[in-house]
Amino acid sequence: MKIISVKNVSKTFTETSLGIKELFVRRSSGLDNFKFNLMRKYALKDISFNVYKSSGLAIIGHNGSGKSTLLSLLLGTYIQDSGSIDINGRISSLLELGAGFNNDLTGSENISLYGHILGMEKSQIDHLYPKIIDFCELGDAINIPLRKYSAGMIARLGFAIAIFNNPDILLIDEVLAVGDSSFKKKCYQLLNDYRNNGGTLIIVSHEINELTNYCDRAIVLKNGEIFFSGKINIAIDKYNSMMI
Repeated sequence: MKIISVKNVSKTFTETSLGIKELFVRRSSGLDNFKFNLMRKYALKDISFNVYKSSGLAIIGHNGSGKSTLLSLLLGTYIQDSGSIDINGRISSLLELGAGFNNDLTGSENISLYGHILGMEKSQIDHLYPKIIDFCELGDAINIPLRKYSAGMIARLGFAIAIFNNPDILLIDEVLAVGDSSFKKKCYQLLNDYRNNGGTLIIVSHEINELTNYCDRAIVLKNGEIFFSGKINIAIDKYNSMMI
């Protein structure tokens, strides 16, 4: 069953042709009304692919290739300039460490806050609370303000809330990279269980070889365009050859 369809999607951003130094020099000279060129730069160009239910899709490529932009388009935080994105399911995401959390609230209070942001009812949050606490293994730290948490502790909390929300589609951008080996192992097992129970996973990660643990297909991006789309093992080979 097709759960995501992306057709001919492009996304551009505006930038000036003048560098920071030139802008500063001109303003310092009193030339406040100078003209400069604005350029539209493609972050993604003519992207098309499908994602099917219960599958795992990796999005790989070098820095600046458009990976995070593509995830943001799927989530709806960016809007494409052209093309279409059709999504048939409920999405949960971990695109930025700590996004949706309040540093002045405790870990426990942030479970309720983040749960509501993800669209969960209070009864659902209360039901999942013991599972989230058990997975995080934060101990008494669950009752201290988040500002005292390490990056790994925040990752544990955010990941647990997002995946126990049981979305149809889970988007992840590099978040697992901050956890220790024990935490990563738990996450991988949970991701496999999630897929086996019908969940669809889309993940960006630079830990390329580990992607084979939970993804069967991959898209390799290069300069905002699809360089390769297909089986994960072939995609990794294509990525490695591209980076030589």
